[in-house]
Amino acid sequence: MAYTFQKNRENIDWKQVTDLLNGFGLTDFSPEQTRTAFENSAVNVFVLDGDTVIGCGRALSDGISQAAIYNIAVNANYHNQGLGRKIISLILEETASCNVVLYTHPDTIAWYEKQGFRRMKTGMAIYHPSHIEDLIRMEFI
Repeated sequence: MAYTFQKNRENIDWKQVTDLLNGFGLTDFSPEQTRTAFENSAVNVFVLDGDTVIGCGRALSDGISQAAIYNIAVNANYHNQGLGRKIISLILEETASCNVVLYTHPDTIAWYEKQGFRRMKTGMAIYHPSHIEDLIRMEFI
């Protein structure tokens, strides 16, 4: 099956993106908040099956030396087709001069290691107080 990989935000159905991300517990955003998050990102990648958003990812970046990947998701019905790997590849093409970081669910660490990511020894974070309980429950911290 041929899918479309799109690096711009033209004609994106933000409700579909929101439903995809919320379905994996990646956000609890409204479609408007999702759109704002992607608009404020340096890199956007969407995977479309016709008019349906089946995958996405984004990165924040200064475009020189640092980038951070967020919101990588592929609809479960489309897993094991290399779509997540392609999303990561397209983001890394756009951030090729940068050190790239991400944080992910404990269940997906091995997958990201297969994509070339390495665990950091010095990563630190300050979490918004309203998110701490969820992050503990999901075993992020």
